Amino acid sequence: MTNYYAPKGGLPPQTQLLTDRAMFTEAYAVIPRGTMSDIVTSNLPFWDGARFWVLARPLSGFAETFSHYIAEVQPGGGSTRPETDSRAQAVLFVVEGGVALTIDGVRHEMATGGYAYIPAGSDWALANEGDAPARFHWIRKAYEAVEGIDAPEAFVTNEQDIAPSPMPDTEGKWATTRFVEGDDLRHDMHVNVVTFEPGAVIPFAETHVMEHGLYVLEGKAVYRLNQDWVEVEAGDYMWLRAFCPQACYAGGPGKFRYLLYKDVNRHMKL
Repeated sequence: MTNYYAPKGGLPPQTQLLTDRAMFTEAYAVIPRGTMSDIVTSNLPFWDGARFWVLARPLSGFAETFSHYIAEVQPGGGSTRPETDSRAQAVLFVVEGGVALTIDGVRHEMATGGYAYIPAGSDWALANEGDAPARFHWIRKAYEAVEGIDAPEAFVTNEQDIAPSPMPDTEGKWATTRFVEGDDLRHDMHVNVVTFEPGAVIPFAETHVMEHGLYVLEGKAVYRLNQDWVEVEAGDYMWLRAFCPQACYAGGPGKFRYLLYKDVNRHMKL
């Protein structure tokens, strides 16, 4: 069974050194897991018993297409009006505990590893009916409708029910769990899980127009961001601007896995 890292909050002790791996550059940002403390959480309208770490938001001149939260919902908490923007589609990915998700009147039980796509304009609600906190990722993007292409439908699944797709010529050492087919033009964003076996690499500097948010679910690696090699581990977040060169070396000893956002399948706005 996969173990996903989830923040618990708190504050570091007064004896801790200030030196850390946090970085913010013109091309990328690294938010180490140690920065996700109590003092940087936010409350949101119409949510009860919940708090949120905001990892990414549209920022002029940087990443402009999405926002990314980690939600922590206490037992009995949740919302019957979680989204206040009718343009916003969402992906939820549960990393700890479980939630009851209702989309347009249809109820779904989501356990750890659960994945939900919620179309823009949906009537949805979420509740933690368990006896322990639930923690999940919430990625939001304004949907870009295209005349002649239907909007995508809601769906709920679990990572454990989807076989990873090996990248070509990697002998399965680099694989992607895809929740949406790449040629499904109804979708204008992909949120996947990427897995590297120990010793696997991205053997070239990927340089492309897609923006990225990468949350490390498990393991550790050395990641190439623009001109820098950065050590990252479970619980860290990387936020990559369009065209930021990137590569990866997974040093082990276990698998290196991350949740990946990217914008796809639409013309560039002029």
